[in-house]
Amino acid sequence: MLKPKATSESRTLMTQLIFPQDTNHYDTMFGGKLMEYMDKVAAIAAMRHARGRVVTASTDSLDFLAPIRIGEVIEVEAFVTWTSRSSMEIYVSVISENLYSGERQTTVTAFFTFVALDDSGKPTQVAPVEPETEKEKALFLSAPERYALRKQRKQERAASTKKSD
Repeated sequence: MLKPKATSESRTLMTQLIFPQDTNHYDTMFGGKLMEYMDKVAAIAAMRHARGRVVTASTDSLDFLAPIRIGEVIEVEAFVTWTSRSSMEIYVSVISENLYSGERQTTVTAFFTFVALDDSGKPTQVAPVEPETEKEKALFLSAPERYALRKQRKQERAASTKKSD
């Protein structure tokens, strides 16, 4: 078994100013653009943990809590919360900030799953996670339930796909 890695070893933070080309006709950020940023930051966190190649396997619980407006700054933060043999759950949160008022709020949260790959593109083992903060510990403890739900959802989709073939 590999030596556990502290959550802080995978923590990744990206700060971005939101410009008009990042927004829709309501002057709020495109959800797809934000999802792109989230996937990139999650990928970096996963690569830091695995120290190798990774691919996105799933995204779930992507919750848009508040709009992000032109001129605001976002901080996209990601870290590995839990691992299975070759998969890693990454928690991603987005905080927006109005630079004039200083008001900050969580605008989006999600869980991404990445799989570590070896040089031939096959899943490879990753180290377990060692949570440090109370939030990280809570996410770590609740992760096996989310993992089981993901597996169940995947099996149900595979079964329904076979029925429609």
